[in-house]
Parts: sequence; C-alpha cells; structure tokens
Amino acid sequence: MAVLGREAILQAIDQGAIAITPFDPELVGPASVDLTLAPLFRVFRKVHEVIEVREDTDYRTLTEKIEVPEGQHILIMPGETVLGITRERLRLGPGLCGWLEGRSRFARLGLMVHISAPFMGPGIDSQQVLEMSNFGPAPLAVYPGTAICQFVFQLLQGSESYSGRFAGQTEHSF
Repeated sequence: MAVLGREAILQAIDQGAIAITPFDPELVGPASVDLTLAPLFRVFRKVHEVIEVREDTDYRTLTEKIEVPEGQHILIMPGETVLGITRERLRLGPGLCGWLEGRSRFARLGLMVHISAPFMGPGIDSQQVLEMSNFGPAPLAVYPGTAICQFVFQLLQGSESYSGRFAGQTEHSF
C-alpha cells in the first residue's frame, strides 16, 4: 500500500478520486495536503460528574459550540482539549484511504491536533473533526485559517467504503 506523492495527489484530484472543497493547490506538499482550521469549535463544559465512555455517548451533549471571529483566536490552556473542524471537506473515492496527522511545527509547541483515531476510510466525504489538546506548559492561541494538520493519502487494496457514525460530517452536524 503506497502513499501518494504530490503529482499522484494532483492527478487523483484531476480524475475525481479525491475531492477537497475548497481546494488550494498551494497546500499540497510532497506527500500530503495541509488542511486549515475552520472558525467553529466545541469547548467542553465544566462537569462534575463522570462521563461514561460508551457507544452511545455523544460529545455534543458535553460541549458548547462557539465561533471565533475572523482575526481572533481560541485559547487552549495546558491540559485542555477542544474540538475543531477543518474548513475543507474531503472526499475519497474507492481504493483510497488515509491518515490525518498533526504538523511538527505545532507539536513542538505542545499542540496535539488529532490525538486519536487518525485513520480515514475509503469513501469518506466530510470535514474532519480535530481533537486538539495542549500538552505544553503555556496557553496556546490558535487561529482559524491556520494550516493546522495534514492528510496523507494511501492506496487501498479493494474497493470498500466507510459508512459509519460520522459519515458526511460537516460543520452543521459538528
């Protein structure tokens, strides 16, 4: 299973096997595409009871959705987790899957932008939710529009397609 390089990514986009909306060719790197942060976030409410980790637990009941105005930032305190979402919607055709990864320049500041479940299955068609946590010693000001993460495309043997709980997720269902 091979990772797609820049030319293969651009060719797959031209052929319709990959769709990124909106698409900025400047964000295509040598073996990935950077995705930018939308201005919508989900901040966890302060709770004083145990959160049960079960199949039917819904993060939306534990968080509050906020929108950060243009030019402003969200502050993530040390040890805090907030949810963000990519501005871009990503669609993968059959035969492609991939990995959503952080960027080292931000990891070095203590920002983990996707702390769990980085694998994205074939057939996804959604904006990507980011579990962003500050593991550093100081508060971090995070700005919408930042190229916050990267998507690495991989060829898949077979033609399976994802149809799980978060299929088709957008900022409206986030």
